[in-house]
Amino acid sequence: MSEPAEQTTHPTTPPAPGHPGPPENGTDIEQSRQSEERADTEPVEEATAPERPAPPQEVTADERLARRRARRQGAHRSARRVLARPGYVGTLRERLALLDGVDSVYDLDERVDLYGDGVVEALEEKVAGLLGTEAAAFFPSGTMAQQVALRCWAGRTGNPTVALHALAHPEVHERGALSQVSGLRPVRITSEQRMPTADEVRDFPEPFGTLMLELPLRDAGFVLPSWQELTEVVAAARERDAVVHVDGARLWESTVHLGRSLEEIAGLADSVYVSFYKSLDGFGGAALAGPNSLMEEARTWRHRYGGQIYQQFPTALAALAGLERELPRLPSYVAHARVVADALRAGFAAAGVPWSHVHPERPHTHEFQVWLPYDAEVLAEAAIRQGEESGTLLFTDGWDAKGPGLAVTEVSVRAEGLEWTADDVTAAVADFVTLLGEETGAR
Repeated sequence: MSEPAEQTTHPTTPPAPGHPGPPENGTDIEQSRQSEERADTEPVEEATAPERPAPPQEVTADERLARRRARRQGAHRSARRVLARPGYVGTLRERLALLDGVDSVYDLDERVDLYGDGVVEALEEKVAGLLGTEAAAFFPSGTMAQQVALRCWAGRTGNPTVALHALAHPEVHERGALSQVSGLRPVRITSEQRMPTADEVRDFPEPFGTLMLELPLRDAGFVLPSWQELTEVVAAARERDAVVHVDGARLWESTVHLGRSLEEIAGLADSVYVSFYKSLDGFGGAALAGPNSLMEEARTWRHRYGGQIYQQFPTALAALAGLERELPRLPSYVAHARVVADALRAGFAAAGVPWSHVHPERPHTHEFQVWLPYDAEVLAEAAIRQGEESGTLLFTDGWDAKGPGLAVTEVSVRAEGLEWTADDVTAAVADFVTLLGEETGAR
C-alpha cells in the first residue's frame, strides 16, 4: 500500500555570527584558508546588517514517504502486540532463523543444488503433489512464472490475448510486463470490486486465448468467488475454447472460503502459479504447476528469461519450511480474521466514527481491507503513533487515499493475531480513534 506525501520542510542552519560561509565560486582556496586564519586572530567588526539565513530546503515526496515507512517499520519491530509480523520487517538473523530445524523436512547432508536440481526438484515434487498436477517448475518470482505460463499458452492456442480483471496483478503491479516483455495483449473483463462473472466471460466482445483468474483478487480486497461461481466462470471460458490460468499467489489460504481442497481448486485450471513468501513467509520464489509438457516448455522459457539460477537452496528450504509450518495454520488465521473484522466494525461504531467499512464484511482469507473517512496522512500518523506510544500496532500497513477524506488499508491476521481477543481489538480501536482526534485537531 502506498502513502501520500506530507508537506514537510527542514530549514538549514545559518552560519554562526562572525564566521564566514563557504567561498564563492572562483575564490582561491588558499586565500579562503588565510581569511579563515585571520578571522581567528583579528577582532571581529560589528556587522552593519545581519546575514540572511539560507532558504529552507524542501523535502521531496519520496523522502517523506521513506521517512514515514522507516517510522512505521520501526514501530512494527518494537511493538509488543501486532496482528501480523511478516518476514520483511525482520533482521537478517531473524530471517535466517526460519531455517532452524529445517533438517526435519529435507536432508541437509544431501549435495547442494545446481541450476535447479536437488532440493529445488524436491520442492517442485512437493508442490505438484499438493496441487494434484503432473509437474511443477520453480521460478525466482511469480511475475516471471506467470509471464512464462501465459506466453506458452499463447503459443499453443495461437491467440496472444489474455483476458483478466482490471485489478489483476499484471495490470496493477508489473509495469505492463505482459505486453512490453512477452508480447501479449491483456484485455479487461471487468473493473468491479469483485471477481468476473460467467456472463462477463461468456459475453466478452472479442476472442481471447487465455482467461487468467487471480484467486483471491488482492486489490479488490482479497475477494474470492463461491465454488459454484468459480466453476461457472471456468465453464464459460471452456465454451470459448480458452484455457484457464490461475494466479494463485495466495491460493494456499483460499480453501476455507471455497470449501474445497487445493487439489480440487487447482484441478479446475490448466495451470496455476503459487507463491512461497506471501502467506508461507518464505524468502521468495514461486512455482508454476500444470501438465508435464507445459512444464518442460516453461523451463526452457525460464532459462531464456534469466531464471535459471546457479543455486537456490536457501529459498527452496525456506519454502519447504513454510509448507510444513505455515500451510497447516492458515485455516486458523482465516477463522480468526473474521473475529478481528467483526471486532473492528464494532469498535469503530462504539467509538463514534461516522462511517467505516470492512471489506469483505466476512473476510474470504486472513487478509482484508478497512476503509475510513479520514485523510490518508492523518490515518498513517495516528497508526504509527499508536505503535510508538503504546506498543500496540493495530494497523501495520500504509494507507492509500481513495478520495478527499477517504482512505483504505490492508489488515493481515497471522500467528501473532491469534493472541488478540475481540475485546483487545475494540480497545485498540478506541485508542486509535483518540489519536485520530488529536491528529485531526492538530491540522
